[in-house]
Amino acid sequence: MESGPAIFAGAVFALFGGGLLVWTATRVRRREPVAHGVNPVASATLASVAAVIALALGAGCFSRL
Repeated sequence: MESGPAIFAGAVFALFGGGLLVWTATRVRRREPVAHGVNPVASATLASVAAVIALALGAGCFSRL
C-alpha cells in the first residue's frame, strides 16, 4: 500500500524534471530567454539544476519501491 504514493511522487518529479529540461534546452537552442529580465546564462543554469534535482528526486522515489 505504501508504494502508491512513491509511484505518484516519482512520476510527478520525473515528468516535471524532464519537461523543464526539454523546455530549457529548446529555449537555449533557439537563443530565446529562459526567464525575462534575468541574465540568460544564470537563468538557464538555474533551470537546468532544478530539472536535474527533480529528476534525481523522481529516481529516488522510484528506487524505494
